[in-house]
Amino acid sequence: MAQQAYVTETDNGGSGPEHRGDRLRRLLNRMVSGWRGDPRIWRRGLVVAALGVILALVMLLHARIPNRIGNLGSLTETFLPWLGLLVPLLLLLALVRRSATALIAVVLPAAVWLNLFGGLLTDKTVGGGDLTVATHNVNADNPDPSGTAREVAASGADVLALEELNPSAVPVYERALASTYKYHSVQGTVGLWSKYPMTEVRAVDIKLGWTRAMRATVTTPEGEVAFYVAHLPSVRVKLEAGFTARQRDKSANALGEAIAQEPLKRKVLLGDLNGTMNDRSLNGVTSQMRSTQGAAGSGFGFSWPASFPMARIDQIMVQGIEPVTSWTLPRTGSDHLPIAARVSLATGS
Repeated sequence: MAQQAYVTETDNGGSGPEHRGDRLRRLLNRMVSGWRGDPRIWRRGLVVAALGVILALVMLLHARIPNRIGNLGSLTETFLPWLGLLVPLLLLLALVRRSATALIAVVLPAAVWLNLFGGLLTDKTVGGGDLTVATHNVNADNPDPSGTAREVAASGADVLALEELNPSAVPVYERALASTYKYHSVQGTVGLWSKYPMTEVRAVDIKLGWTRAMRATVTTPEGEVAFYVAHLPSVRVKLEAGFTARQRDKSANALGEAIAQEPLKRKVLLGDLNGTMNDRSLNGVTSQMRSTQGAAGSGFGFSWPASFPMARIDQIMVQGIEPVTSWTLPRTGSDHLPIAARVSLATGS
């Protein structure tokens, strides 16, 4: 009798995949039957529906959010991709409320988010390329500069940029990278290391009063390329002042002007811009160059903070050059992740 009871229970409600599927179908059928013919499904969940519409409008019209009050627009744009997490939450609330109106409204922010960021979810990596470049904000308080240098050099980068160089640690980086890179220059708190000859090296004035940007011509086997390295000022989120980024924005405009005046057609920008590609305040730079992650990466490529990356504020950007792949490197002793890209110099446009 016990065996017969066991067989009956397994046949009607076991835990196998088929039975779980049957239970899910029955649950959905009951849900639909409960909604069918109930006119309240259109009247319920109006608050959830309104939130869905507002979320869609924020993402769709983010460029119109003013920066006059605490740089609210730039703050929203910095974390814009994360607004997509609100979509499944609203969907759950719509289901709990059994509201057809809310379910339809939730489609709006989902569609807007996919339009903005859906392309980043696909792998756009292609083969080939002539040059591998990398950049890393090494953190002035890095406890292991030598190990950090070895790890980023192991990426195979032909040209490597480092930012936030503590003057006392510069000799450590120079020794650690000497065997891999024959040429290098440090200007202020940024530096560039290259396997190929570097000429016309100079600091770039980004209106700070001290040097956090530089420029160099690197003569690759495919010809000359202008390399810029920059570490734009940090931004802060303060309760009383909002997103304070005025100095960062001023420096971004100065950097954009320097790049626009560059006579070489092929340009690469490496560095910590303390802003994402969505941030309108970086338009002076982003309007004339494109991100290797957006063009040839897979995923968002978040680089900061290293413990739980939430934003890609470290950038590799190009002009007159074709990106073929882009990726983040393993964590070092810094609070940023290093990033790298491979580009084609022969096919750039």
